[in-house]
Amino acid sequence: MNTTESPIKKLSIYIDGWARGNPGPSWIGVAIYNNEATPIEMRYKFLGIETNNRAEAIGAKYGIQRGIELGATEIVLYMDSLIIAEQLNGRFKISNKGLREIHLAIQWLLTDWNGKLSVYHIRREFNQEADRLSNKAMDEGSGPRRVYDWVNKCYLD
Repeated sequence: MNTTESPIKKLSIYIDGWARGNPGPSWIGVAIYNNEATPIEMRYKFLGIETNNRAEAIGAKYGIQRGIELGATEIVLYMDSLIIAEQLNGRFKISNKGLREIHLAIQWLLTDWNGKLSVYHIRREFNQEADRLSNKAMDEGSGPRRVYDWVNKCYLD
């Protein structure tokens, strides 16, 4: 192997976002795994007042951003929101201004990143860890701008 080449770092990222009421208080859960399916980070966050779709899109943005920050060269994003997954894949039109803003923020993140992003819709029963994390955020009443890193057992402001 050429020592100047960087190894491929593939991350699988499961996200879930939801709001109680629509709009209402909302939360996200993000579960990040390496290529061997070992947990890298398990995080959750309170978002404030959002819609279900915006919570899912914000979760996607957060997951992608964390993957890039962790040095991923390939990110496989899994979510149980068909609408947001298809919008990220360019198959569904984004007519909502708030969702367009998040989509543009995601595109901005990807501009300087030279990796590969794949986005998949999965059924809710295959997204249990991210769902559990988003519910944990709600149960613990995580406040604005606080993220709990479950793997390292600490809050990140």
